[in-house]
Amino acid sequence: MRKAFSKIHLWLSVPFGIIITLVSFSGAMLVFEKEFTEKLNPDFFFVEQVNDEAIPVGKLTRIVAATLPDSVTVTGVTVFSDPARAYQVSLSQPRRASIYIDQYNGEVKGRYERRPFFSTMFRLHRWLLDSMKPDSEIFWGKVIVGTSTLMLVIVLITGLVIWWPRTVKGLKNRLKIVTNRGGHRFWYDLHVAGGFYTLLLLLVMALTGLTWSFRWYNTAFYKAFGVEAPASPHQAPAKPANAQGTTADKRGENASGERPEGRGERSEGRGERGGNRNATQGAERSKPSAAGVNFRNWQAVVNELQATCPDFNTITVTDGSANVAYTRLGNQRASDKYTFNAENGEILKVDYYVDQPKAGKMRGWIYSVHVGNFGGMFTRILWFIGALMGAVLSVTGYYLWIRRLVKKKNRKAKK
Repeated sequence: MRKAFSKIHLWLSVPFGIIITLVSFSGAMLVFEKEFTEKLNPDFFFVEQVNDEAIPVGKLTRIVAATLPDSVTVTGVTVFSDPARAYQVSLSQPRRASIYIDQYNGEVKGRYERRPFFSTMFRLHRWLLDSMKPDSEIFWGKVIVGTSTLMLVIVLITGLVIWWPRTVKGLKNRLKIVTNRGGHRFWYDLHVAGGFYTLLLLLVMALTGLTWSFRWYNTAFYKAFGVEAPASPHQAPAKPANAQGTTADKRGENASGERPEGRGERSEGRGERGGNRNATQGAERSKPSAAGVNFRNWQAVVNELQATCPDFNTITVTDGSANVAYTRLGNQRASDKYTFNAENGEILKVDYYVDQPKAGKMRGWIYSVHVGNFGGMFTRILWFIGALMGAVLSVTGYYLWIRRLVKKKNRKAKK
């Protein structure tokens, strides 16, 4: 049986290994996108000086609206628990676009645009840089990534069967990575022992990631946990509750699991400075930021939620509703949802996360587990190492395979 599994392991790894390498490497690059982006552009995401009192949210929306074309409107504002973080103002278009603004002096910092490197990594991770053709029924990039991920699951399971030692001594040898016995021994141990140590992480990433690739798998995955799959699997809400620009909030798709372009859900990255320190002046005379949206009582809603939920992470207010997210381990998309009267700011209804439908909770859990942010920095580091090892295993596997072919060819030549 081991011989049969060895053949399955090899002949699935050879054709799909390159794609697995690309998907794994790009996934690893996305783990710390938020940290890299903020380190490179701190003046975009953070205010210059924290004052005792911020400009009211309603006035900030009018300041932003004054900078927008007539076809774009303001749809929401996200307030952070960290007073040094600039407010994030959501726009009606393009999809998940937003502008950051200094809430103390009214400076519009610019539209949030994802750095090209991370945008490329996301598209590579999800679709091999492909895009859905308007006249096509099949999204080939997505299908190839999904199929390769499915093959990865089989490769990992067959690899475990091949790895399983017959003796205790063999077990000790297969758990060590020797560095002082030449390059070949090191690459062999890295493939064998490294594969064992990261097996569970890679399986978790692959099994959760497949829910974005195939509708049939998504339905089966939910049913395995006793939950009916949502009609539009993994469709991100209009405005995520956790609006810090993290990877966890940036992977929205439409009902088919696709995004119209790249990854730029919320847009992330540099942002282009379009500051206007005196933008408050004349803002009252500017066009309304969104037809039919009443911003007048948004500040009152924010004040009440800040007082009611002192341990909040973000408060996102939209037309007649608000989401409150917390800095907690677990589902990073978990939030309490509030409905308020737009005319006077009165809170009418609260839907606590604990009382929300299981399908909605599971959707957030799938994402949080897939990207590894459910356990804070510790699990994110583990997921980064695991994803990177997914690429290393493919590369070392090719090395071992090619070396074996060369040795076999040399033996035949000697005969």
